[in-house]
Amino acid sequence: MNAEPSAADDLAASKERSWREAAAIDAAFNAGALDQEGWHEAVRMLIEPAYLAADNPRAQSGHSGDPAHWERARRLLTQALPASGGDFLDVGCANGHLMETLTAWAAEDGIPIEPYGVDISNALAALARERCPQWASRIWHANAMGWQPPRTFAIVRTGLDYVPPQLRGAYVEHLLTQVVAPGGRLIIGVFNEERDQHLLEREVTMMGHRVGGRVTAQHRHPALLYKAFWLDLAAAPDVAPAPKTSC
Repeated sequence: MNAEPSAADDLAASKERSWREAAAIDAAFNAGALDQEGWHEAVRMLIEPAYLAADNPRAQSGHSGDPAHWERARRLLTQALPASGGDFLDVGCANGHLMETLTAWAAEDGIPIEPYGVDISNALAALARERCPQWASRIWHANAMGWQPPRTFAIVRTGLDYVPPQLRGAYVEHLLTQVVAPGGRLIIGVFNEERDQHLLEREVTMMGHRVGGRVTAQHRHPALLYKAFWLDLAAAPDVAPAPKTSC
């Protein structure tokens, strides 16, 4: 007979439905059974079939709720956007549903953003292009860990769930130096975390980064909150013209 799930299991499942499978992938990486490429491939194979088999745009983005729940869980990202808006890159864009809903929510709040996306799954990137043909040329297939984009972006949103924990520092540094434009913003979220804990934020500050701000929203599990925070890059320094010299 199967044992009843513990309170800890219930909390873990509320954070991430596939937490057991994800923990096994992390354990294999830690044991040396998977290298970095193998870790990403294992994670891709975990999420891609489920996303592609889903029958609604939210589930194709990994969300199990209805439209109201999707908005409650994701709309807080509009509060993390700079008021001036700008070009917005969604890392892990899946089927493009966050790109389209966040663009609409931001417009309602008077924040103009131009959405772009990148996904490690070629099949999901193709689905996003099919669903959002107006942005098809803005959606790339790549592993953001080492991706050299054709341009930089004023706003970049990412999660840290699908990055090996030991490589998160290198990943954040790569985004800040190669993907976010000078003066731009890196948003980390949305993620689920206990109300009274700030573990992910503390992890990022321990990398040497200063958190510029944070937002939260109510979660359906009473012990959790939806959270996001951001890092702001300094603007590029003005370079004075070289003094003219006479012959």
